[in-house]
Amino acid sequence: MSRILIVEDENIIRSALKRLLEKNGYDVGDAESVADATARHSLDSFDLIISDLRLPGAPGTDLIELAGQVPVLIMTSYASLRSAVDAMKLGAIDYIAKPFDHDEMLKTVAATLAKPTTSTDSRENAPDTPQQTRILGSCKPMQELYRRIAKVARTHATVLILGESGTGKELAARAIHEQSDRANKPMVCVNCAAIPETLIESELFGHEKGAFTGATSSRSGLIEAADGGTLFLDEIGELPLEAQARLLRFLQEGEIRRVGAVLPLKVDVRLIAATHRDLKTRARSGQFREDLYYRLYVMELRMPPLRDREGDILELATAFLDKQGRKLGCEDLVFSTDALQLLRSYHWPGNVRELENAIERAVILADGHRITPDLLGLDVETQSLSELETRYQQTHPEPAQGHHHHERPRSDLSLDDYFQRFVLENQDLMSETELAKTLGISRKNLWERRQKLGIPRKPKG
Repeated sequence: MSRILIVEDENIIRSALKRLLEKNGYDVGDAESVADATARHSLDSFDLIISDLRLPGAPGTDLIELAGQVPVLIMTSYASLRSAVDAMKLGAIDYIAKPFDHDEMLKTVAATLAKPTTSTDSRENAPDTPQQTRILGSCKPMQELYRRIAKVARTHATVLILGESGTGKELAARAIHEQSDRANKPMVCVNCAAIPETLIESELFGHEKGAFTGATSSRSGLIEAADGGTLFLDEIGELPLEAQARLLRFLQEGEIRRVGAVLPLKVDVRLIAATHRDLKTRARSGQFREDLYYRLYVMELRMPPLRDREGDILELATAFLDKQGRKLGCEDLVFSTDALQLLRSYHWPGNVRELENAIERAVILADGHRITPDLLGLDVETQSLSELETRYQQTHPEPAQGHHHHERPRSDLSLDDYFQRFVLENQDLMSETELAKTLGISRKNLWERRQKLGIPRKPKG
């Protein structure tokens, strides 16, 4: 069992983090300051130290030297993210930005504990680190993705990863980094949509003292922190145009200029960018620099949506069920037949992230050993009605322009309209059970919608 020390002066955050880690099988100690940590604990008895950056008395970065070979994970808010970059240069193993959710913290802790704990010098001379990021899936689109990742990882080419939200773009980026010759160097991940627009340039490129109000000292940026390694810019489509111009120069010249600086700095950083947006369309409309788009478009990877990975859904679901079962101490859980059918037929608009969240929710709510459809909490009714809308539009084409028709245009129809029309047109041909099954809802839901919309049932006999 890994031992973790939390150093955080805010009691609520410290207690909540301690409960989270203990619930997930870690042996946890805590302290409210650097002095408290050294007085009450032997730092070298821990496998990991998680410390807030700003603590009373001394900063959390002081623990880096005091802890010796024990890795220190720094917690910081985006307002002080520049200081976290400096902390990494001082030897912090990684940083995590507040506010963070539970999954983010647990993934960061697991990844940090999985890293070798030898000194920096010995790591630089060590053989390549084996791949740690595991992407599940064996369908044809995923097999092609693995092949492309393996090919592009051997190069230093810029990579653009495209895909819907929740498809695992960051996992693909980590796999590229871990299979490259930069695996023993830092990988810095930045969500461009999460950093305020007013801070993005100084966060990425750093700034000099006096460059703007509040810049009381010089700070390095996230690109400098990734020197020698990989920079992953998630949601790059949200990057402001001014920052895009600076990023373009970095890609063209291999150098950056801090905000307020005169001289540029040479950096050796591989860029991997990701977005769920259509950058080509945004470039044409002036929302994204066209020259930057073509700089990014050296090697493209497309993450397939989960609905196109039908053969992988149950494999992923089983893996997530095993993972959550181990976390919560209920490893004998199984899916019911109806739940398996629902997992296969659901359209998964949130992709793999939605699947993982649905199964975590189901495991938490389960009273017995079976995961049933109601525990998954999927919005099946909305899906069924959306599919109904599509079917209705296909079978009821809109009349040609200028033609008079007693029906109103399709664009004016709501899902309730499609539901009402479908029921009225089919209730003479189907039983209530058949209607409900076709709509993908229960008979109870069918009855409730009839009451809500005032749809009379067909007379018997």
